[in-house]
Amino acid sequence: MPPRRIAVIADSDTRWKWGASVARQIAPGHALDALFLRTRATPTERQLTEIGIVPDTRRDVTVAELVDDQELAAADVLVLATAGGTTLALTHGLGIAWQGRERRPVTVTGYVGVVYEKMVDGLMTRAGTDLVLANSGYDADRFRAAFTSVGVDPGSVVECALPFLGGEPYAPSAERPFTLTFAVQPSVPKGRASRLQLLERAAAHARRHPDRLVLMKLRSLPGEHTTHVEADPYQLLVEKMAEPAPANLRLVYGNMGEVLDRTDLLVTVSSTAALESMHRGIPTAILTDFGVRGWGLPCSNGVESSGKHGNHYFVHSGCLASWDDLDAGAAPRVDPAWAARQGVGKSDPYAAARARVAALEAAGRLPALRPYYSPQRAGAYLGGILERNGLDDKGRPSALAPVGSEAGPLRTVIRRAARGGAKSLYRVGRERVAPALRRWGQN
Repeated sequence: MPPRRIAVIADSDTRWKWGASVARQIAPGHALDALFLRTRATPTERQLTEIGIVPDTRRDVTVAELVDDQELAAADVLVLATAGGTTLALTHGLGIAWQGRERRPVTVTGYVGVVYEKMVDGLMTRAGTDLVLANSGYDADRFRAAFTSVGVDPGSVVECALPFLGGEPYAPSAERPFTLTFAVQPSVPKGRASRLQLLERAAAHARRHPDRLVLMKLRSLPGEHTTHVEADPYQLLVEKMAEPAPANLRLVYGNMGEVLDRTDLLVTVSSTAALESMHRGIPTAILTDFGVRGWGLPCSNGVESSGKHGNHYFVHSGCLASWDDLDAGAAPRVDPAWAARQGVGKSDPYAAARARVAALEAAGRLPALRPYYSPQRAGAYLGGILERNGLDDKGRPSALAPVGSEAGPLRTVIRRAARGGAKSLYRVGRERVAPALRRWGQN
């Protein structure tokens, strides 16, 4: 009997970390197949090594290539670790391609982190898969209520937790210096002035506490891409500081779990690393220096940074603090009731997901995948998403996206960007054309 297999489709390093971690939780004995979508954020070898989950097989593919992929169709479970629009395109295209099959994979999707914004938008693009994972009881209640209201089966929502919550409980150690770790985010805060200001404040804290070690935990090398574009990496901004960085301020890479092993205080604006830290019992500070602001709020004070901070999610956590507070010795501890509601501290949070997968597999032939957004319900919206993913309105590979080639989708993107002016063309050149040229040059 061939080994049981779970496939993960991912479009960035962050989503691979989530998808592969989910795969290990819900199907620990299965062989793991990695399918990386060719995007501006396709993970590099360094990023994959840092995440530390090694698949049994891996391929770089396009959405259009996956529609008729027989190896994918033969998998036992499929995790869609992709953006909402891509998840919709895959569910639509694969649902059509798999119609009439005696068996198909059990499909699983969800969210890489906490759901800060656009909950309904993202949820509707994930509707129609067999399991929609909710990272907390709070999210599960919201997801089920939304699905019930629009006529989607709320039973597909399964409560779990972020799959990478784990590690040893926090214990101070006299064998290392007190270590403050700042978890960097690619686009929060946004803007060179704000990011440089944050770096200067971290340096000031290091000077004020020479007995402490202050780590800036970086996400990527300059030029590497993550889920969000990092326009002003701290590795370059450190050269712009008014004074040289103190010796006890260090910029570090590495697996977040390993960095947390030596952390005594985790600081961030709104990274999900905060939940990893809280899960272990590490003092955690959600920074307020740039305001406590939800996504999409206008910037009214003239500061260069965007209003998209997401730290409003942590308002009731008991962990809001400023650099001034930290300078004075603050070490916030999360409110236990809030933490429990967010899925922090659960034991075996994926038991329900494993049971759901097992029940679906035991049921025999699965029903066809039916996304909420169909040609009849939202043809105009669906059509644009399918086109951007190289599919036609019937969910088949578009003539502009021949199998095995990026020329079609790139041509479409470039034409669309040209209509947006010089800035759009520059962005496409940097984010889409340049990575494709580098890949072609390596072949």
